[in-house]
Amino acid sequence: MKEITISPVTRIEGHAGVRIYLNDQGQVDSAHFQVVELRGFEKFLIGASIEEAPRITPRICGICPSAHHLAAAKATDQIFGVEPPATGKKLRELLSIGQFIHSHALHFFMLAAPDFILGHDAPVESRNVIGLARHSPDLAKKAIAVRKFGQRLTEAVGGKPIHPSNALPGGMSTPLTEGKKAELTTMANEVLGIAREGWDLARGLLDGVDTDFGAVTTGFLGMANNGVYSTYEGPAMMLGPDGGQIGSFSGQDYTNFIEEYSEDWSYLKFARFKGGDYYRVGPLARLNIVQKMGTEHADAALAEYRERFGTVTQATLAYNLARYIEFLASCEQAVQLLSDPGITGSDIRTPVGAVVNRRGIGLIEAPRGTLIHDYTVDENGVIERCNLIVATCQNNYGMDRGVEDMARRVVENGALTDGAANRIEMIIRAYDPCISCATHAIGRMPLKIECIRRT
Repeated sequence: MKEITISPVTRIEGHAGVRIYLNDQGQVDSAHFQVVELRGFEKFLIGASIEEAPRITPRICGICPSAHHLAAAKATDQIFGVEPPATGKKLRELLSIGQFIHSHALHFFMLAAPDFILGHDAPVESRNVIGLARHSPDLAKKAIAVRKFGQRLTEAVGGKPIHPSNALPGGMSTPLTEGKKAELTTMANEVLGIAREGWDLARGLLDGVDTDFGAVTTGFLGMANNGVYSTYEGPAMMLGPDGGQIGSFSGQDYTNFIEEYSEDWSYLKFARFKGGDYYRVGPLARLNIVQKMGTEHADAALAEYRERFGTVTQATLAYNLARYIEFLASCEQAVQLLSDPGITGSDIRTPVGAVVNRRGIGLIEAPRGTLIHDYTVDENGVIERCNLIVATCQNNYGMDRGVEDMARRVVENGALTDGAANRIEMIIRAYDPCISCATHAIGRMPLKIECIRRT
């Protein structure tokens, strides 16, 4: 059986490939999204004090460290039996928003946009952020300005622009000063203007694109706070493929609803609803779940989106448009929170004492989807068990099946052109996978892997 390999998949965070197996007639027999990267956070957190988790886990990734930081902090709140005060919660929410702004801007403008603005068949040497900057220099400058604000917001609230450290059991360690608030408010209003202008580009991004490519029929999982879009607070809602609600969870009960498993072609774990139904997370899932975004311009964009795709859509490529709507909502939320007088309050942490609960679950929405941090500790607060369920693991099934769908469409006579290979990669990129975040526990894949590179 002949094998075609795309290695590496480009414009994603981390290392991954695609293996396509052809029958004797040169047709696709099967195809898989394959990850061979392995990192060990779930193991080397064991033996650390639980209060170290919010300081260690941001090192999992430089793109989405705030999500791990906050998920770990929420888990430690439970273990010490404390609830952060109102200002502490607001600062955590603002930190989460900063990450969404810079992460979504990075993906939309720099990773996904070259395929749609330059074209998926553009020469590979120009189908990248440099090519985009040459083609649309004003757009590239605006994208940089937006990401700069996201990083400045993360630095001001989290203590560092990458690997933040200010969230800790019971709240936050450092308040936001009035001077920094004023500076960030000016930037936030400028960035919101850019985001609103960018919707004119984003709304037409998929015009002329067959959004059936890479579509997978699944259920969905995502957080909502009384039906309103939320990244920090609220239960995780479970939808079936038809959009019907099938359950929800908010803490340790997650094990009643989802389970992890592995396949022998990848180190990357998979997740599914108990009972065997597959699901997806992230922008597409969240917009399928929420009733509204909760901000003026994002709600108007959501209405346009649903007019095109319906209330619930399975279209994988719609992730790109859903991500922009979340980006727009995050910019609006940043302006709102920075306008809140309570954001500069001094009551930012509830004091903690001894361990109250031996287990803590941190549930949050990361830019790529629902994130779960699950820690069990001994009576002294030393971590005995750690399980991290990351968005990319939960989207692994969707990426894998989307890759095969697209491969069957674009492989012709046993050959794969550069343009065709990029179409397969576009399906993976739609999920904005973060491989570094997701590869912690090894699956059943053999350690010896022989790949044939596409030439």
